[in-house]
Order: sequence, then C-alpha cells, then structure tokens
Amino acid sequence: MSESLRQRVGRLVAGGFNALVDAVENAAPEAVMEQAIREIEAAATDVRKELGVVEAQRHLTAKRLAEDNKRHDELGDKARLAMKEGREDLAETAVSRQMDLEAQIPVLEARLADLADEKARLEGYINALKGKQREMREALDSYRQAQRQAAQSAGSADGGAAATDDRAARASAAFDRVFSRQTGLAGGSGGGTQEEARLAELEELSRRNRIQERLARLKTDES
Repeated sequence: MSESLRQRVGRLVAGGFNALVDAVENAAPEAVMEQAIREIEAAATDVRKELGVVEAQRHLTAKRLAEDNKRHDELGDKARLAMKEGREDLAETAVSRQMDLEAQIPVLEARLADLADEKARLEGYINALKGKQREMREALDSYRQAQRQAAQSAGSADGGAAATDDRAARASAAFDRVFSRQTGLAGGSGGGTQEEARLAELEELSRRNRIQERLARLKTDES
C-alpha cells in the first residue's frame, strides 16, 4: 500500500474535527459533511482497488509456492530412484535443483506472509472508513432534522431569536455526538443519547472480556 494512501486513510479516520467545529460555528456543517462523505467514499474505492491487487499477488505467490513444494518432493523421489539405478549423475542434478528450490521457497513463504498482513491492513482500513462514513451520515441526518425542526419553530410566537438559538443548540448537539464517538470524550453540550450509553456499555463489556481472556492465557502459561 502506498504511503500516500495510508496517510490519506489516517487523515480521514482520525482527523476532521476542526473542520466540523468551524462548520458548526459558521452555520454551514451540511456542505462540509457532504464533502467529507464523498472523500471517504473515494478513499474506500481506492483501498478496494489496492486490495484487489494484493489478492491477485497472494493467489499467484501461493500457486508458485505450491508448485515449488511439489517439484521439490518430486525431485527427491527422482534422486532416490536414480541412486537406486546407479545413476549418481542424475541424482546429483536432481539434488542440485532441489537446493535451488530450497533457497527460493522461504522467500516465497515470507512474501506470502507479507501479503497476508497487507490484506489484513487494507481490510481494516476499509472497515474504519465504513465506520467513519456511517457516523458522518448520522451526523448529517441529525443536522438536517434539526434544520427542519428549526424551520418549523421559526413560525412560532417566540419569533426568530428562539429559533436561531434552537438551531445552534441542535447543530452543536449533532457535533457533540460525532465528537464523542470519535474520541471517547464528552462533547461540549453534554447529555448523551440512549444509544451512546449502550455503545459505552458495550465497549466496557468488550474490555472486561479482553481482560478475562488475557488472565486466562496467563494462567495457562503458568501451568
């Protein structure tokens, strides 16, 4: 995976909050979030293309490795047959070729392992981008809903000032939800939703499970 693409994915997944803060302050988060979603989609497409290249390389490398291992075994059988028939010259040729393969096979095995690691990394990037995209879409939907409610409130007896305050509060709340999910920290406006509480509970449950798994491994090592 090229370094530029790796940096691009990292920027999209880990960054972006300053832009969102500015967007909320400028009362134009919708355009910013729409652009961010499009950029995430484009990055995911590029990662999938590179994943396809890695998959093709893994297939070819695995095929070559299997062929070389098979050839190595066949040469061993032929070398033994040649020696049995008194043809040491032929056995020497077979052994020489075996040694060449023995030098190449570890390289192919290392290459296959590297490609497997790269495949896992790329799949992780895709999953991270998908998660980021879902959160951005949810934030955008929340903002649009807040805008609709603010527009309806604008016609109430309280007048435009109350509607403006309500719109700002809802926009800030939408940002806080995104910020909390991305960083694990509370947003400036406070007051998490029921879904956020469940996600936090799920994360804590997962953490306790990982602790128990590690303790179980330690007990196994001691026994």
